[in-house]
Amino acid sequence: MTLKEKVLIELEKGAMSDRELTDRLLGVNAPQQSINQICRHLAEKGIIARTSPPIKNILKTQGYIPLETKKLNDSLMSEESIKNLLNIYLQENGWQTVVAWGGTHGIDIDAHRNSERWIIEVKGCGSRNAMRVNYFLGILGELLQRMDDPNARYSIALPDLQQYKNLWSRLPDLAKQRTGIDIIFVAEDGKINFAK
Repeated sequence: MTLKEKVLIELEKGAMSDRELTDRLLGVNAPQQSINQICRHLAEKGIIARTSPPIKNILKTQGYIPLETKKLNDSLMSEESIKNLLNIYLQENGWQTVVAWGGTHGIDIDAHRNSERWIIEVKGCGSRNAMRVNYFLGILGELLQRMDDPNARYSIALPDLQQYKNLWSRLPDLAKQRTGIDIIFVAEDGKINFAK
């Protein structure tokens, strides 16, 4: 049995970090580079998902990160969790993605599939109503500053919260049409909903 097969068997028992997998499979305090490489490869192939730090490896079952992930993160409504869910969705639909993880500067998600390009900016839920308004206005500004490819699709991604839906509905249709921006709402159960 290969080490990769052993990793998959361990992940059937539940989510684990690279360190936990290394301790179980190679021994306590063994170097974890080989496990890290295997997990990254499995994630690239779409077999497992890797959560935002602290990184946990999760065996994927039905195309989205299972609800148990909520126990691993503060919230599935955080910016990093939404990036993670969208990244999985895009890769499963044939897109190659570059994701700005952990506050890295640049486009949050830059996806390519054949000649298509999809640029997505992401924000989390925020803790107060006023913060959400600022997030909404900020994400529009960030996306507008990235509009340098006339052939790309441009989207903003936000938690599926009523306040964000209200803010989107109040944005004039003319502004949406002229910019071509659309929105992706990500629900706490991991469902991804597209809106114009």
